[in-house]
Amino acid sequence: MSRLRADLLIILAAVIWGFGYLFQKLAMANVGPFTFVASRAVVAAACLGLLAIVEARRATVPMPPAVRRTALAAGTAFFIAAAVQQTGMVTATVTNTGFLTALYVIATPLIAWLVYRRSPNRVVWPAAGLAFAGVWLLGGGGLASLGFGDALVALSAIGWSVHLLIFSTAAAHNRPVAFTAWQFAVVAVLAAIPAYILETPSWEGIVAAAPSILFVGVLSSAFTFTVLAASLKHTPPSEAAILISTETLFAAGAGVVFLGERLPPIGWVGAALMFAATLLVQLGPAFGRRWNGRKGPETPESLKNAPGGA
Repeated sequence: MSRLRADLLIILAAVIWGFGYLFQKLAMANVGPFTFVASRAVVAAACLGLLAIVEARRATVPMPPAVRRTALAAGTAFFIAAAVQQTGMVTATVTNTGFLTALYVIATPLIAWLVYRRSPNRVVWPAAGLAFAGVWLLGGGGLASLGFGDALVALSAIGWSVHLLIFSTAAAHNRPVAFTAWQFAVVAVLAAIPAYILETPSWEGIVAAAPSILFVGVLSSAFTFTVLAASLKHTPPSEAAILISTETLFAAGAGVVFLGERLPPIGWVGAALMFAATLLVQLGPAFGRRWNGRKGPETPESLKNAPGGA
């Protein structure tokens, strides 16, 4: 694969993730949050299951038992993050969801520092300040105007961070498709339980939400994972970081064009600060090495754990 083709595929993944927030929002008119999370996970697990069979036939060694154990932990974290985010999207706008979910980029190195005692790069601290200022301005110059749904979406960023840290340990198993298929199977089971207890899922509602479920399950989950697994091998991490981060811009564009969402000027300033904070965390370490004349591969924190998509 050429570098240009890899870049174009990464941009395509960012577009799909950005528009995925739109379909997640639209689905809430027909199904509950847990029902949607369970449905998208079933679709993703089914699609990836077929690819996992091909992966297994090409493998030269049996699949390690640790793949299923890690998938159980990752699937649990994914379920919690997705359920909290999807519940928040009942009232949160697509635009706010895109920018608030991006807080996972700042939260990931901070959580790694607390759990694994890995000291974060120095750029994390100014990036965290930028992100907080961005959230404050996104709320119109105060947090009071951000609703409960916005708070849940922001809280889900912690869950996505935990998921990414677990996900990063799966790379050593060299069975990425099987791991992700098992992960989504776990998500489907965990989400189905509260869906039947707390909601009243119906076939009519699922059929009405089918376009959203299929888009998020097939494209935002199964397709983008496969695309990134191939394209990230041919694009420098710092370059890929910029391309992947544009998903927040595509989410905002989808909200404006299709749902008529609008942000006041101060809100767009806040969104820009949050986007800048995301880029600072991802690109800061790479630029620091170049400035100091060091050699070595670029390994931005967020690209060590390829995004799973929201």
